[in-house]
Amino acid sequence: MRAKQNFISPFVLAPLLAVLSGCADSLIQLEPGSDRVTLAEANRVSDCQHIGKTTVNVVSRVGIYSRTITDVDVNLLQLARNGAVEEGGDTVVAGERLDIGKRTFLIYKCHP
Repeated sequence: MRAKQNFISPFVLAPLLAVLSGCADSLIQLEPGSDRVTLAEANRVSDCQHIGKTTVNVVSRVGIYSRTITDVDVNLLQLARNGAVEEGGDTVVAGERLDIGKRTFLIYKCHP
């Protein structure tokens, strides 16, 4: 007697993973005003008021599919911009990358 094997065909799995990874971008909501938050280098914020720090994270893998570092970084930056808006900041500086899909950002108020 032959045991029944349960598996998903690659023809089904590949499109499913592509759809799921694309959904990751659409799940991140844009806070009103986050489009005006800028990303700056640490040496450009010396005249700014330091407000705080945020640690953000996103999914970097969906099943066996790994998202590109560029896609992950775009999502991390958007979450940092959202956090800056919530804290009253207008500028973020990328900090330590804790893991793929997890990073800290410093929040500053640079403009009146």
